[in-house]
Amino acid sequence: MDAIFQFDPKNPGLTQEMKDKYNEYGYFILRNVLDAEEMKKMKHVLENNEEIKKNTYGIADSEGTHTRVCIWSHPGNDVSGMVARSEKIAGYCEELLDGGEVYHYHTKFMMKNAKVGGRFEWHQDYGYWYKNGCLFPQIASVMMAVDRCDKENGCLQVLRGSHKCGRIDHNFVGGQTGADPVRVQEIAKKCPLDYVIMDPGDALYFDCNLLHKSNANPSDKRRWAIVFSYNLKSNDPVYKHHHPNYTPMTKVPNSAIIECTNLGEDMSGKDFLDPSTDKTVKADK
Repeated sequence: MDAIFQFDPKNPGLTQEMKDKYNEYGYFILRNVLDAEEMKKMKHVLENNEEIKKNTYGIADSEGTHTRVCIWSHPGNDVSGMVARSEKIAGYCEELLDGGEVYHYHTKFMMKNAKVGGRFEWHQDYGYWYKNGCLFPQIASVMMAVDRCDKENGCLQVLRGSHKCGRIDHNFVGGQTGADPVRVQEIAKKCPLDYVIMDPGDALYFDCNLLHKSNANPSDKRRWAIVFSYNLKSNDPVYKHHHPNYTPMTKVPNSAIIECTNLGEDMSGKDFLDPSTDKTVKADK
């Protein structure tokens, strides 16, 4: 795997090599996007906030095991919101989507707990978002590791270059929307399988048509991750649905993360998702 880069706080811009890998592979990994102190603040919010706990629900896989998720529509002004609005997250996605204005489509916090965390079936994010009325696959996401993510605890797997296949038909698999397994099987013969192994603060930037999955977590190690997704203003969904239509987003400098003192005390404006409004999953509260 050669699409791995190191974040340099002294030269924090997105490089041409990163853009090239994103276009060729459908992803790249950036190590240490959040440093230890930034990650400590982020984990404090995710582990302790009562609003997040209250709005968490389970999504079953094909074997009936569950991954816990919490989704919100707007970044807010807590530390997690500063991360979502930062130049090294939102700003990079704006560049990857050819520089058009982006807005925060949603943040998804995924809790794959030790021993019980379920799998995610092969899918493309655009398999979901196409059904939401996004006409173009012009949405980019950043998956950030909260815990160590490796093969043992069910890290993400991707099919390198599969974003070039375009959108694949998706249907329900368990409580999830999954890609046509016959088509995935054929694509896997041509697109190499990569395991996305990351430490806390590392991030995967990926295209919405990249095929990806994750196995269940039978280990005794928790595997939490958070995904920030950004849609182009020009790709405003044509249907009203459970994620937001275009909503202007004010980006912040990277320094806003460490300067933020809101460690989850004020979560106003985030608009947590009621899973009963989501037609692309079957949730279990």
